[in-house]
Amino acid sequence: MKVLIVGGGGREHAIAWKLAQSRRVGEIVCAPGNAGIEQIARCVPVAAEDIEGLTALAKAEQPGLTVIGPETPLAEGLTDAIEALGLKVFGPDKSCARLEASKSFTKAFLARHGIPTAGYREYTDIESLKADIGVFGFPMVLKADGLAAGKGVIIAEDRAAAESAADELMGLRTFGAAGDKVVVEEFLRGTEASMLCFVDGGAIVPMESAQDYKRIYDGDKGPNTGGMGAYSPSLLFDAAMERRVRECILLPTLAGFKADGLDFKGVLFIGLMLTDEGPKVIEFNNRFGDPETQAVLPRLKTDLAEIMLSALENNLSRTVIEWDGGVRTVCVVMAAGGYPGAYRKGDVITGLRDVPADIRVFHAGTGKNENGDIVTAGGRVLGVLGQGRTHEEARARAYEGAARISFAGAVYREDIGVVYSGFPHSRE
Repeated sequence: MKVLIVGGGGREHAIAWKLAQSRRVGEIVCAPGNAGIEQIARCVPVAAEDIEGLTALAKAEQPGLTVIGPETPLAEGLTDAIEALGLKVFGPDKSCARLEASKSFTKAFLARHGIPTAGYREYTDIESLKADIGVFGFPMVLKADGLAAGKGVIIAEDRAAAESAADELMGLRTFGAAGDKVVVEEFLRGTEASMLCFVDGGAIVPMESAQDYKRIYDGDKGPNTGGMGAYSPSLLFDAAMERRVRECILLPTLAGFKADGLDFKGVLFIGLMLTDEGPKVIEFNNRFGDPETQAVLPRLKTDLAEIMLSALENNLSRTVIEWDGGVRTVCVVMAAGGYPGAYRKGDVITGLRDVPADIRVFHAGTGKNENGDIVTAGGRVLGVLGQGRTHEEARARAYEGAARISFAGAVYREDIGVVYSGFPHSRE
């Protein structure tokens, strides 16, 4: 079977790597791919946002399965367009993709179905927003309603910071049309966790837990990024919490999909806050998380293509999905200097061949120059994955790999996988 993967980041490299191990997969085509993906797939220079170009590519290639990685093509209806060709697509349609494309849509869904989440209000003009500053007290959480590459969330500690955030989101329009509507939420105190789930019309099946790190600097400081690292399984997500999440969040979500006529097929990423009152939903995403995917998929024992195909046939409830419970993973993201703001591109990456074979390097923002050198081409450049029988061993291996790689301006956190009182992601 030929598989078409849409996207060109670390998540897509991990998906391609896992699918390449499937007995069902004979060829992988990736659009646009990157310098790492091209080592295991045929890369075609069609951008992940080019819906017309990707639809034409699918029509020409006739893949047995298309897997859509990023959120933007899902929100713009790529699944619908390719399904109209009579082809199979793993990824929710445009109607379901509103769960990530609009935070207000998700908040209304959660409220309607009694799923625990923070209190919220919506604003479509800056004057009303500024008039309500402090409506839930401080810190104040302000979110651009639309897609903002994981960076459209601002936590303002006081009134001045909240007014500045309002100006950034709705005045300066830092995130463009995503800030036409702003959602203000109650600030939740607790610890964040991530849960990825396979979903079809009759089942919602959680993957192994993961913990990610959104801030750019050690100690969870600085602006939000697309993700600076992750590890699996989460050291803060035990069996009792998993049962509680299933009862209070997963099953009501599946029931809500059915009640609202949302035929969700794909991966639902649930961002959680583990509070004293129990787990609450921070956000929904419609696809594999990045970099959580890089930490989770190496622990998957079941054929990924088989899982995806079973979801498309509404057979998840009858599919046995196995994980390697003896393996721990830690993924450290190496980013370009300046990220998440303006960042460098085109710097030669050295040391990739010096990384031991048992330390996996997933390419995210990479390309090649005219000399054939692998160079930086994005904000998040590489994800270095360490594995081990213990969390500490996996963490040591990840940082051993990162230390062997270099490029001008390289930045990475040195505390990925560190767990101590109130960290990671404590919002006390």
